[in-house]
Amino acid sequence: MDDTTARERLEKILADLDRSIGVLQGDPVGIREYSAADAGSDLTDADRAQAMLTVATTQRRAVIDALKRLDEGTYGMCVDCEKPVPEGRLEARPEAARCVECQGKRERRR
Repeated sequence: MDDTTARERLEKILADLDRSIGVLQGDPVGIREYSAADAGSDLTDADRAQAMLTVATTQRRAVIDALKRLDEGTYGMCVDCEKPVPEGRLEARPEAARCVECQGKRERRR
């Protein structure tokens, strides 16, 4: 994926996450936008909303880090082994910081 496409995708993901985080935090504008897009969602369950907020915030941080790697010229390189992250992985997860092997190792350590 070229840098321009990656940046566009990451910025769109970031905007979507910001909207979702606003909804989960009770932002009235975000709630109106969210309700129009998905009227069937029920955000009244505080535990579920908090879990979703945690996931969205974590993903937002990953997207911001990916944008920083783009600016630094290291986007697409694994932050652990410095080998290229496979194109398919970046297509599926543009914010991916690690190759599949290093990501697997990281998840097994948790």
